[in-house]
Amino acid sequence: MTIEVRVPTLGESVTEATVATWFKKPGDTVAADEMLCELETDKVTVEVPAPAAGRLAEILAPEGATVAVGALLATIEEGAQAAAGSAAKSGEAAGAGAAKGSAADAAGDRVEVKVPTLGESVTEATVATWFKKVGDSVAADEMLCELETDKVSVEVPAPAAGTLAEILAPEGATVSVGAPLAVIAASGGASEAGTSAAPRQAQAETPAADAGAKHADVEHAPSARKAMAEAGLSPEAVEGTGRDGRIMKEDVARAVAASAQASASAPSPAPAASPAAGTPAAQAPRAPVPAEDAAREERVRMSRLRQTIARRLKEAQNTAAILTTYNEVDMSAVMDIRNRYKELFEKKHGVKLGFMSFFVKACCHALFEVPEVNAEIDGTDIVYKHYVHMGVAVGTEQGLVVPVVRNAHEKSFAQIEKEIAELGRRAREGKLSMAELQGGTFTISNGGVYGSLMSSPILNPPQSGILGMHKIQERPVVVNGEIVIRPMMYLALSYDHRIVDGKGAVTFLVRVKEALEDPRRLLMDL
Repeated sequence: MTIEVRVPTLGESVTEATVATWFKKPGDTVAADEMLCELETDKVTVEVPAPAAGRLAEILAPEGATVAVGALLATIEEGAQAAAGSAAKSGEAAGAGAAKGSAADAAGDRVEVKVPTLGESVTEATVATWFKKVGDSVAADEMLCELETDKVSVEVPAPAAGTLAEILAPEGATVSVGAPLAVIAASGGASEAGTSAAPRQAQAETPAADAGAKHADVEHAPSARKAMAEAGLSPEAVEGTGRDGRIMKEDVARAVAASAQASASAPSPAPAASPAAGTPAAQAPRAPVPAEDAAREERVRMSRLRQTIARRLKEAQNTAAILTTYNEVDMSAVMDIRNRYKELFEKKHGVKLGFMSFFVKACCHALFEVPEVNAEIDGTDIVYKHYVHMGVAVGTEQGLVVPVVRNAHEKSFAQIEKEIAELGRRAREGKLSMAELQGGTFTISNGGVYGSLMSSPILNPPQSGILGMHKIQERPVVVNGEIVIRPMMYLALSYDHRIVDGKGAVTFLVRVKEALEDPRRLLMDL
């Protein structure tokens, strides 16, 4: 029986995608729900699972092809082939296990530690920290290592008690969901496994005699190997910055840039060459640093989250026509309400009454009056949102994340405060899900908590507006012809000038200012 594999629904307003990677090739045996390929859209990455077990008969959309929702990707032959393939695969696995034969295998069971599911559309992570080393005893469910994705951190527990016999993915390695991380020698095999692992660990820590030997003993990042092949570079020509000299994708990009600069013979600088397909555009290499300064520097690899933040912010600057307009708001009325009702509010709702709920409600009112600030560009169309999913920027140790309060326009002050408090806590603990970080239509960023008096926030694509809050500071202002001291805050609205005109941006900020200076307007929907 032949089963068709088709492009799944890709999300609201997304009608097509590009086939990024096939994990299987024709003739391979596949299990039900096993990942066949990965599709990329302009918003998210989507994995396509096998609808049934069998054999991959034909790939109809190769890597790089653009496919529409519902289009045919591949076909699977279901039936006897699946059982035969599974048996063959089991035999191969058994043979491989026998070939590995070690003292640990003979004395007890070996348990493989694998990369867990990382969240919707997240397919790989970086090994950030190992809490155990080879030879250490581990208890069941004890944390072995921490993985970093571009959104959250994930801790990996030990599936069984025993001794950590082997680490297969060192710190800095990029690993896919389901990939092996380590091997635990369970129960009886613990002592011998630890003993046999010790020489291997010592050998790994011994400096290599030459560059060739160093690169031969180190497993380089898969993305780096692909980039080196495309650039025609050997591992000896690239200086690895990963653990034990492991070559990362960024190292290859630097080597390509350095090679291009060294080979340039013209006296005047030549235009920068386009990067090879599959490799990122590299920055110019650093100028030589004196040895005395180099000794006082520290090189730390960017986390995946920081890399994603950098990429998205640069994309926003490159694609949107960002402009910022400013205003100021007298916070006296909001502060009076908070001081008067904060104890009653916390007693009834179990959460403190903060400023953020006032700003969220004020922005919701203003967004419905100036809908282009709550819209986005999709090709040659403008998509207007008749709802508000409010992104609230939260600073964490790993970087800035923007969890989303969904349907904020329908929620009360108490509901908004509770949700923001919970999302903020989960963000700082690295426990946000992908769903909680997607779908925002507008964003509020509060730089005032760090003491910022004025700033120009950058858009969070594909959104068309972001409001920057700042520090409340007492300043002299003129009220009814008299100079008085009032708690004032500067507001900044950065917007995409391709959608939002100056009049709309100014009107939006004025409506936010009016709602905050007279909060009764929020209650009467004015």
